[in-house]
Amino acid sequence: MRILIADDHIGVRHGLREILADALPEGQFIEAANGNEVLGHLRIFDVDLILLDINMPGRSGLHVLEDLVRSHPRVPVVMVSVQPEDQYAPRCLRSGAAAYVNKDKATEELAHVVKKVLAEWHPEFAF
Repeated sequence: MRILIADDHIGVRHGLREILADALPEGQFIEAANGNEVLGHLRIFDVDLILLDINMPGRSGLHVLEDLVRSHPRVPVVMVSVQPEDQYAPRCLRSGAAAYVNKDKATEELAHVVKKVLAEWHPEFAF
């Protein structure tokens, strides 16, 4: 399985990758620092899931999410952010995100949420 991790902070990308690599040892990970890189990587790679930060330089993750829902409707997007969940999660889900994870809870929740979304969207992955 291939997962694209999009966040403008390299340390955050690496941290999210480590969390997922432990939980999904068969996973392959691609990183992007902004929305343009996300869209560029999707021209090259087939991915099974995208982790997308809301706050990124240039176009926000919310705008990139809108593009992804239109251009890659079969790829689930899990939004990750430090923004208050009660304010941003409903908006992300209405816009087409498969899930929302607050970065403050990523260590505890991210692997579980990603596995759940992958199982729902890609039943061929057995966990």
